Formats: sequence, structure tokens, C-alpha cells
Amino acid sequence: MHQSTPASAASDKRFKILEAHIKKFQYRHDSLIEMLHKAQELFGYLEDDVLRYVAWQLKLPESRVYGVATFYHFFTLKPQGAHTCVVCTGTACYVKGANKILAAVEEHAHVKAGGTTADNQLSLLTARCIGACGIAPAVVYDNTVTPRQTPESALEQIRKWVTP
Repeated sequence: MHQSTPASAASDKRFKILEAHIKKFQYRHDSLIEMLHKAQELFGYLEDDVLRYVAWQLKLPESRVYGVATFYHFFTLKPQGAHTCVVCTGTACYVKGANKILAAVEEHAHVKAGGTTADNQLSLLTARCIGACGIAPAVVYDNTVTPRQTPESALEQIRKWVTP
């Protein structure tokens, strides 16, 4: 696939900031994850132009950059809602009812896992494991890990953000 700088890079100052960050890391291939974090911080999510730009700057195939961006759950390729709810679906959380929590939130907020509500108030995500097995089932609300959740406790939090 041909790599070229995105047309939007010339007019968007965020690309200049990202370029300076990439230069600081000396265009090293092993800085890819760091560059994707910086790009997501600047843009809010990793849109196609941003992924192409990172690939072009680091002289990496676009497929590799996309592969890394889609492999790790902390990267997102679409705009996120004002609030996020990440339900851990790892074994410990699943066994203790994560699927019921997820189903309750999906039903209440009218959104499927991986999606954002129509009013952009909530993005509902899942993670294979957040490393909080001892407090399962765990849910992360706006970057705050919350232990021993139930469908009821999850809905209590979600109702603050989303009205059906």
C-alpha cells in the first residue's frame, strides 16, 4: 500500500504536535505504541488519516499500524461518547456475572458493546481482562475501576449519564 502524508496534515496543528513527538523519539519503529497514545490524546481517537500519518512518519506499513491500533483495547478508531463504561469480560469477571452487567447496560442505554449512544453520552466497551480479578466483576467508568459490580449497580451509574 502506498504511504503518503494525509492532505489534512498540512492544515491541522495537531499533526505538527504529533510530528514533533515522533521526531523526539527519533522515528523509531519501536515507538509505535507511544505514538498511537499521543495521537489518540491529540485527536480523541485514531481516525484513518492519523493512522496513515503515523505509518508514513515511522516508515511502517499501514497494515502494521492498523494491526497494533486494533489489537490493544485502549485504542479506539471511532469518536467516543462523553462517558465510557468498560465491562471486563475476563474469566473471573465473566464467571461472576459480567455478561449480565453488559446485557443490562446494553438494554438500558440502547447500545451494543463497542458502540456509542445516539446522543454521544456513552461509549460501551468490553475488555478481555483489566487485571482486577480479585474484585470481579469489575467495570471501569470514565477510567475509574469499580469493584464487585452487579447489573443494578452498573445501571445506577449509567442512569447518571443516559436516560432511556
